[in-house]
Amino acid sequence: MSETKKDDLDQTLDGPGTVRRAPTTGTTTRGIRVEVRSEFLPERSSVREGSYLFQYHVRISNSGGETAQLISREWIITNADGEVERVKGPGVVGEQPVLPPGGSFEYTSYCPLKTSVGSMQGSYQMVTAGGERFDAIIAPFTLAVPNALN
Repeated sequence: MSETKKDDLDQTLDGPGTVRRAPTTGTTTRGIRVEVRSEFLPERSSVREGSYLFQYHVRISNSGGETAQLISREWIITNADGEVERVKGPGVVGEQPVLPPGGSFEYTSYCPLKTSVGSMQGSYQMVTAGGERFDAIIAPFTLAVPNALN
């Protein structure tokens, strides 16, 4: 199950003096909640050269009753031209966080695209304290230059 919500803390600048709220996407798998918000970084992008950098902030929280550890990740990144890139690797930002019930972990990372719009989705491979493995789903979210989708 996936949902989109607005969070008063999630803001991106839409132009000089204009603030636009950025949506946060979220989904829960076996008590592991993954929430993501993204924003375009114009100061680190080169539109003329077709280079767009996006930042995304992830919050992973355990609302279940069992401790789980994030072992690895898989991202599926799609740009506006339909090109798909899969990124797999151990942990996130060099860590394999352990999430006890009620615990959470947050990080920020980046995604370069050659188009002004794209999307990301994927999963975190988790293992419970009892050794059971499962995939915590990362709901699709949009990477877009402000007003690119208008």
